[in-house]
Amino acid sequence: MAEGGVGGSLPRRWWAGPLDVEGLALQSVGAAAQALNRYTGDPGRFSTTAVLTSAAFDSFGHLRIEGRRLQGFAPLSGFRRTADGWIRLHANYPHHEQRLLQALGASSAEAAEQELRTMPALQAEAVIQGNGGIAAAVRTRSEWLATDMGRAAGKGPWIAVEFADGRTAGLGLVEIAATTARPGRTDGLPLEGIRVLDLTRVIAGPVATRLLAALGADVLRIDPPAFPEIADQFVDTAFGKRSAEADLGLPANQHALQQLLAGADVVVTGYRHAALDRFGLNPRELLAAHPGLVVVTLNSWGSTGPWSGLRGFDSIVQAACGIAHAYGKNDDDGWRPGALPVQALDHATGYGVAAAAVHLLDRRRQAGTGGAAHLSLARTAEELLALPDTTAGRGELPAPEFRTTDSPYGRLRYVGPPLLSGGRPLDYPAPPPPYGSAALTWA
Repeated sequence: MAEGGVGGSLPRRWWAGPLDVEGLALQSVGAAAQALNRYTGDPGRFSTTAVLTSAAFDSFGHLRIEGRRLQGFAPLSGFRRTADGWIRLHANYPHHEQRLLQALGASSAEAAEQELRTMPALQAEAVIQGNGGIAAAVRTRSEWLATDMGRAAGKGPWIAVEFADGRTAGLGLVEIAATTARPGRTDGLPLEGIRVLDLTRVIAGPVATRLLAALGADVLRIDPPAFPEIADQFVDTAFGKRSAEADLGLPANQHALQQLLAGADVVVTGYRHAALDRFGLNPRELLAAHPGLVVVTLNSWGSTGPWSGLRGFDSIVQAACGIAHAYGKNDDDGWRPGALPVQALDHATGYGVAAAAVHLLDRRRQAGTGGAAHLSLARTAEELLALPDTTAGRGELPAPEFRTTDSPYGRLRYVGPPLLSGGRPLDYPAPPPPYGSAALTWA
């Protein structure tokens, strides 16, 4: 179960801001812990603490590569003024930056900023999205709920589940934690022998599969050669995995993919809705071909609503759904929107993905068939916004326990997973591998 700290002596709230981000963090990690306890049959084996959870939700901020602090958002990413308000841009990847500049007819970040000041926020959002760029107007909560997408984002459970026989179910943020453990394997790491095909990028999906690797799974991540992952981001989330590059549209790689699927236990995908269907990776098709497979998908906006096919990121969801407005404040230049203290939507969704995978593995062991689970950043935002305000006092947490290891990228300082196993902190089994160094085969 999620705990506030040893003996309850640590503060329940430690980040600034109006929303209970701490509650979202502790409950999402707690969901993963309790799914594992059910899977292992040991109700007390896995747990978390405030210090571990807080550190893991800011793993990127704590990581040092040869003493170097990692680069966060690119210069063109962030909030920009429009003619009538604010918009949030995301241009960390070169191809996203190019699409954004093309959409605005700009040749530089400065020119893009000038163009945005001549446009209403909703118009700028539509122009950028319509040209494949990534942006969202900063809306109030009521403005978001008045949109078709805002209403769609709040529907359904946090984790939507469907089984190979067509039945469906749903799991809420705290429902996994309410399940009862039953006998299972208790020796060694619980996911030893489990093969995970990792088709995710950025933060949420890689955080989920990073935890699965820490639990003993053989995780093989595949990235497209044309769109390499941001190097610092990869180092943060690739502990314990193997890494391959492959264009899945090539016949030879399609054959290798089918071989991987035949030997996989879990497939995790983290691209926009339906983006991988052309490779035969639609969850229903996968379950039809491999009834014992566990498939977990995540995306930004869910599978319904007018934005379901759009790209998105944690920061963009925050802008759209009212979080950025809630964290806004006045400065010398007037009011400006704000952001969560950490990428909490990404991390909480990631731990929800891990919880869903373990939950479905447990069901497969009992029923003999797999299933699919679906999460989105927008739905996780709704979980955060629905958490009640708490009067718990704020305070500072002790510094996390930093660990060090040599890696292909140099000496790393990092924080471990947010779980205790038998009262001892879990660690990753290996440092991040060289990017793209693995073959398209299981170890």
